[in-house]
Amino acid sequence: MHHERSTLVLARSQFAGRTVIANSRQHRHWIFAGNQSLASALGITLLLMLFATASARAQTFSAIHTFSGADGANPSSGVTIQGENLYGTTYNGGSHSYGTVYKLKPSGSSYILSPLYEFGGGSDGANPVAGVVFGPNGSLYGTTYAGGGGSCGGCGTVYNLRPPATACKTAICYWTETQLHIFGSGTDGYAPEGDVTFDQAGNIYGTTYWGGNVSCQGNGCGTVYELAGSGNNWTETILHNFSGPPNDGYEPESNVIFDSAGNLDGTTYHGGNGSCGLGCGTIFQLAPSGSAWTEAILANLPPSSNSDAVYLAAGLIMDPSGDLYTVTFGLQAAVLELPPSGMLTVLGTLPASAFCGVVGNLVMDSAGNLYGTTYCGGNNNLGNVFKLTPTPEPPWTYTDLHDFTGGSDGSYPEGDLSMDSNGNLYGTASKGGNLNDCEGAGCGVVWEITNP
Repeated sequence: MHHERSTLVLARSQFAGRTVIANSRQHRHWIFAGNQSLASALGITLLLMLFATASARAQTFSAIHTFSGADGANPSSGVTIQGENLYGTTYNGGSHSYGTVYKLKPSGSSYILSPLYEFGGGSDGANPVAGVVFGPNGSLYGTTYAGGGGSCGGCGTVYNLRPPATACKTAICYWTETQLHIFGSGTDGYAPEGDVTFDQAGNIYGTTYWGGNVSCQGNGCGTVYELAGSGNNWTETILHNFSGPPNDGYEPESNVIFDSAGNLDGTTYHGGNGSCGLGCGTIFQLAPSGSAWTEAILANLPPSSNSDAVYLAAGLIMDPSGDLYTVTFGLQAAVLELPPSGMLTVLGTLPASAFCGVVGNLVMDSAGNLYGTTYCGGNNNLGNVFKLTPTPEPPWTYTDLHDFTGGSDGSYPEGDLSMDSNGNLYGTASKGGNLNDCEGAGCGVVWEITNP
């Protein structure tokens, strides 16, 4: 994840077009080896009961865009859906090789990519890990992992993109970028990886992977921040400085979300009182208390041994009842549910053959099914797309929807999943696609699964 991204080297070629792979085989279904205890669930050998069932509906995987390097490369984020259009970022690629923001618009049976912005690596930022979200004013907001400036040599930024003021009359019309905050001192946080979140007043909330006023291995333990303002004038407030194990988490990789009470909930990759050396990760909550925010650790991840270490790279999603869901990254990756008042429950353990798991957030459909991707799981250890169907008691039923092959369909998906109003799934793969590009690794793809 974050430690691999800077090593990717780009090559450029022409747009590789659209690839469609029909999933003609039957889906694979497993029943999870169920356990109510997270520690026991992560410390046992996975027992799979394998059986085949015919698909009730025709399901099709499509690579709807293949990145070439020139139009972007190595997407670490998923896509944001507005109407029929998809919006996203690439970590690398573009004219300056520091990443891009793009729009995909459907045109008949294919999609047309429009570049909205190409990062230059200077004060405008570089290498976005997070995607883009629409703010209250209808424009796009996001973060860059690096660039901007500051004592860390490019500590990252929070930016806003606005479309041109007049109608576009050329083939490419770039949007205008405004820096809302440039992380610069270290104590204000640096290296943001998660999407931003808005409150009802239009204030922005997010996390930084490093930085803050507490040292964790010399880099800072990470922060939760708020940006308040409008236009070009925004003021940052640090809501929480993480302090690390054993009493706190550190290194948050994902976003924060609001619950119905106005609390901010999120995850940390490391920290807490687990036995993973650096801590196995936490689920935390920040509650407003006057002008300050008070942190509570809602759950620590406690594996049975260091060899079964798990961490939380993914963030949280919430169902209408206020239940939280996330999924771990590790040798025994587990899908977790946390009710508003109750114990952390293991809904199931994902099949994996390597230190793997889920990086991006899950998504839930109207029937309560959960969908996600593994970074390097599946039949080919190159990642897969899976579905979890609720059962009266855990374990939930697991269905493998697609195994990435590393070819035209991509490999190593990192970003959050999105679902449109028709129930179709959208996501990205950080590598694969056209293997003539990006030094033979492929620059990644945007994909769709219809009728998952």
